[in-house]
Amino acid sequence: MRFKKEIVVGFVILIAIGLLYFGFNYLKGSDIFASKRQYYAVYNQIDGLTVDNPVQINGFRVGRVNSAELSLKNKGNIIVGFEITEERIQIPKNSTAMISSIDLLGSKAIVLTLSDETEIAAYGDTLIADIEEDLKSVVDKRIAPLEKKTKELISSIDSAVTIVQAILDKDARESLSESFYSIKRALRSLENTAFQFNEMVSSEREKVEKIFSNVESISENLRRNNTQINNVISNLSEVTDSLAASNLKTTIFNANKAIKNITVVIEKVNAGQGTMGQLVNNDTLYNNLEQATLELDKLLEDMRVNPKRYVHFSIFGKNEKEKDKPEKKPR
Repeated sequence: MRFKKEIVVGFVILIAIGLLYFGFNYLKGSDIFASKRQYYAVYNQIDGLTVDNPVQINGFRVGRVNSAELSLKNKGNIIVGFEITEERIQIPKNSTAMISSIDLLGSKAIVLTLSDETEIAAYGDTLIADIEEDLKSVVDKRIAPLEKKTKELISSIDSAVTIVQAILDKDARESLSESFYSIKRALRSLENTAFQFNEMVSSEREKVEKIFSNVESISENLRRNNTQINNVISNLSEVTDSLAASNLKTTIFNANKAIKNITVVIEKVNAGQGTMGQLVNNDTLYNNLEQATLELDKLLEDMRVNPKRYVHFSIFGKNEKEKDKPEKKPR
């Protein structure tokens, strides 16, 4: 009876140990009943990766890290072993096992990137190792340019503050106040001008509408007479072509030559050369003509006063009176 109790106690202890082992592995994320496939990767550093860290594919956990030890062949390298517990996942050859941060606290995991090869890696194969930049390095790289720009901005702000302090003394404040006052007056003047312009536009709206109507009418007439305008332009083009084709240069040369000849003649006339020059410049002919005109005037006046001296009428054939006969000049 006592022997039977010892068997029961021993059996209970074995069950408890089994449950303890199962629970411990379960808490570590290891399923003792699942089939496991072991793979390895060699890193020069693991950046805080430890045993029991997860192995993920696209964020989904497919296994865990189960070993990490220094390589005896290549000192400084670390051989990391990990097991895949997800039976549906097949790992092709030349897949990449990258150590990556999975949260902002720096927790590490091995992230598998499956290759396109069709051949499946055998159990115990070594995959391609890679290390993702940690969050601190990425942040440092991103912050470094920002830090430089911030320093430059702070330096610029410091310079601007110094300039503002130098400007905003008493005299500068007074000048600035006067400037703002002038700007205010200018804005008021501009506002009044705009108001007057609006009033002018309102009062002259009818005229503006007429102007636009006339412009529209002109454009309509141009559109209607487009053919005639084209003909005029074509005729003008033909005229210009004709002028270009004509011997215009020779004509201008002949005209210049004729003008020069006329100029020579005028110069000779002004100099008193030739008959025309004598007529224009010598007053003897004028004086003779004037004297002849005076004599002719006297003759006509004498004929009017004494017509019998020059005209005789005799109906009966009488002889002229002796006194009316003109005196004979002695020979």
